[in-house]
Amino acid sequence: MADPQSNARLRADAGAPASGVIHVRTRLTADFTVISNALAQRRGSAVTVGVAAYILSLPDGSPVSIAALCEHFTEGEILISRALRELEAAGYLERRRERLPAGQIRTRTYFYAVPGGAPDPDGPPEPGKPRRPRKQLATAAATPASATVQETSQALAQAEAEALPPLAEADPQAVAVLAALRRVDPRLILSEQEAARLAPAVALWLAAGVEAPQITELLTARLPDRFRTRPAGILAFRLRETPLPAPPALAHPVERPAVLPFQTCDGCDRAFRAPEPGRCRDCRAGNLLRVAG
Repeated sequence: MADPQSNARLRADAGAPASGVIHVRTRLTADFTVISNALAQRRGSAVTVGVAAYILSLPDGSPVSIAALCEHFTEGEILISRALRELEAAGYLERRRERLPAGQIRTRTYFYAVPGGAPDPDGPPEPGKPRRPRKQLATAAATPASATVQETSQALAQAEAEALPPLAEADPQAVAVLAALRRVDPRLILSEQEAARLAPAVALWLAAGVEAPQITELLTARLPDRFRTRPAGILAFRLRETPLPAPPALAHPVERPAVLPFQTCDGCDRAFRAPEPGRCRDCRAGNLLRVAG
């Protein structure tokens, strides 16, 4: 008699979904970060979620400027700055300008695990009160605190815009050198902001007497097979760390013989060059012939 057959699923597979992801959970006791589902499942740019997760994983005091984030991610300044603006608008990120006791002004960055949430009582205390999300600030009545936050955000945006000179004001020859780098290595594609930042250093090289082909060779020689940062970061490092060549040595002036002054011949009144007055060469030759005759 044949063994009985059953179409029923095994009990171990009773809870497994028919499709989609199946999580393999591992209990972590160290080196992990808690992220809210609202942030991890946020609709929109994946870069924004990735930047937020990376910032949450960093210890206090870590730099989170655009330049620092570009050194970690392969995305450029445009995508990184856009992600920071989205996080700031959603209330996760806050940048404040604070005055030090010495009178200096510095910018402090605060990142909230939950927009508008209170600090964790078991964690390190954070100065100041967490603000509400930017969306609530836009709809709420104007208060001194909300006005301060808005003015701070506008001042920071203006400072970031003024930090980079416009490309139109950069040296045209330096911009041409930077734009031509992609012909040597297609990976060396620069944005307008990156070219505007690098152009002054290239202009210094040009002013020091370095020719454009030599600059191209110095910037493109022995590049790594894989970039771990933006091409602009590598070019900025080479422009900063490569010493400027010594100015060309001045050529020794050619010593030319002194020009003798004109004299008037005592015999024929003809002008000739000689160090002292006397007779010209023809008159001296005629005297010699007469003496010899």
